[in-house]
Amino acid sequence: MRVIAGSFRGRKLKSPASFETRPTSDRLRETLFNVIAPHIEGARFLDLCAGAGAVGIEAISRGAAYVTFVDRSRQMGRLIKANLDLCRVGVDEFELVIMEAGDFLRRRLKRKGEPWTVVFFDPPYAEDYLRVLKLFGKDANELMNEDGLLVVEHHHKNDLPEAVGGLRRCRVLKQGESALSFYERAEDGAEEISSAKLD
Repeated sequence: MRVIAGSFRGRKLKSPASFETRPTSDRLRETLFNVIAPHIEGARFLDLCAGAGAVGIEAISRGAAYVTFVDRSRQMGRLIKANLDLCRVGVDEFELVIMEAGDFLRRRLKRKGEPWTVVFFDPPYAEDYLRVLKLFGKDANELMNEDGLLVVEHHHKNDLPEAVGGLRRCRVLKQGESALSFYERAEDGAEEISSAKLD
């Protein structure tokens, strides 16, 4: 894995040793940041189920003000910290939390923290996505900025809902076996759903 663009461009990152962890590919990461580029500068970014932390580190490299990395594995936590150290990311630019995604969000809601500009949620493909999506849908106003985005990476055959509570899916990008679903806070009226397939 490498950092694709920004201040850490070309920096090689450490990868998980286990095949049980599926890092977001460089190509899919580039596609993701091409889409969310207008939201990144100065953003508060949440890398949920962060794995090796490549997506969150890419966000910092491209100008995000603060990134929260969340993963339930202590081994992944050590790997994230090693990659942050490789890029010399300052301690005032990130938070690293070892916790299950749903538990983290419930704790965050109780503590009334600042909302995020962009959330990237990439659990193992076999996980129950709806449990976390429902938390965002129920409390979208608390967890995301008014123009915030929730981006979910999933297997292309896993058909996620078009709407969950206060969220509406606004875009789907498919690349190989992976897909990215983009959710935004719902406004009154119908939401236009767009999709695209990349060869």
